Amino acid sequence: MSTPADDTRQPHQFQLLGQRRYAPFFWMLFAGAFNDNLLKFVVVLVLTYQVRVPWLPPEQVGPVLGGIFILPSVLWSVLAGQVVDRFDQDRLMRWGKLAELAMMVLAGWSLWQQSVAGLLLSVLLSGVHVTLFSTLKYAYPARHLADHELVGGNGLLETGTFTAILLGTVAGGVSMGQVAAHPEQHGGLWVTIAGLVGVALAGWWCARQVPRTPAASPGLHLDWQLWRSATQIVGEVRREPRLWWALMGVSWMWAFGSVMFSLFPAIAKDVLHAAPEVAAVLLVVTTLGIALGALSCERLSRTDAGHRPDLGLVLPGGVMMVVFAADLARVVASIAADPSMAAVQAYSLATWQAHPSHVWGLVDLGLMSVGMAWFSVPWYARMQAQADGDRRARVVGANNLLNALFILVVSVVVSALLAAGWSLAQVMAATAASQVLWLLWAGRAHPEVVGDALGLWRRWRGASA
Repeated sequence: MSTPADDTRQPHQFQLLGQRRYAPFFWMLFAGAFNDNLLKFVVVLVLTYQVRVPWLPPEQVGPVLGGIFILPSVLWSVLAGQVVDRFDQDRLMRWGKLAELAMMVLAGWSLWQQSVAGLLLSVLLSGVHVTLFSTLKYAYPARHLADHELVGGNGLLETGTFTAILLGTVAGGVSMGQVAAHPEQHGGLWVTIAGLVGVALAGWWCARQVPRTPAASPGLHLDWQLWRSATQIVGEVRREPRLWWALMGVSWMWAFGSVMFSLFPAIAKDVLHAAPEVAAVLLVVTTLGIALGALSCERLSRTDAGHRPDLGLVLPGGVMMVVFAADLARVVASIAADPSMAAVQAYSLATWQAHPSHVWGLVDLGLMSVGMAWFSVPWYARMQAQADGDRRARVVGANNLLNALFILVVSVVVSALLAAGWSLAQVMAATAASQVLWLLWAGRAHPEVVGDALGLWRRWRGASA
């Protein structure tokens, strides 16, 4: 198997894309993220715009599907961590991609038949697929990268993942826009189905190129008592503050982001009175911001060979999340209160030219997303560097469980707030306020959040002196 690099050169993440220890793994995850988000966004648009379900109003589609998608992570994350530690990772990737191929065939059939049950089942199975591969995503790199390469490697993974989300979102919005514009034709639907199956095949081919990665704990006994195994690994991590806070930081970012992501279809439909393509644009701007932010983390961290990952970017990223989420809430509220918007029947991309405040909202969205990347990538790198090699996947599984629980809780809270009459802007403003509280708590309970930010500032001042 490949071994982590131990040279003394300045890390350069793009070099990894030319190396077998990283490139096939990267492109396999890229294909999987594209497919999962193409499927999920298409299902959101179908249930929001085309197939009306009496028990699922359009404004609840995003949060409900988000809950269905994340449910497997709640139930299976810790077991997935055990499985990834117990078995060869390269074999798990190949098996998982074959399962994805079968899942996408089911999704294609459900789209063709407009089967609500089939679509919901496909989203649930997609969540199972993500549960396994999100564990592999963060367990595999530390097996093949040195500590000083982890920030760059993770930044590149996040950039690739969110670029794939961007492309999958665009593809879903465009294809369903074509279906809506020409319901008597089936070309757009066939393209969507062929894309789902074809990308799954490409991901399987990439998985076959991943270098051999033997099991980290081949003698591990799988504990099928999920509650017991979950409390055991979470309890172990809880006793290690540096590792525990890495998990808490990652989980909080996903909770924050899930609120924003789940509201976009409702904002597009109920605030902007827009076509599906506009909902896609909101997600595109978000994913582009996260991708660009993640790609810049290695450079901004000023990480040298032999330097273990620190948290220097967490505080500035968290502050950006607060500032730009709060201003985005202001923009959404102003649009909702604009009397001229009530007369808009089919908001299009061109309409933005006549509404400068709407463009400002996109700027807020993009910069908030950059902040989310700066906030999360250092936590991921810290988690990988801090976790012991023989249990790293189980730590990642514990992190995925916490991610899922955080997302599930905020999905329930958001649904309850909307049902209670809160506006979309009020929910967004409350999310920004909760980020302030989290930063204050983290800064007090885990001083490295502030200390590493000051250290990063000193490194930059020293470099510019």
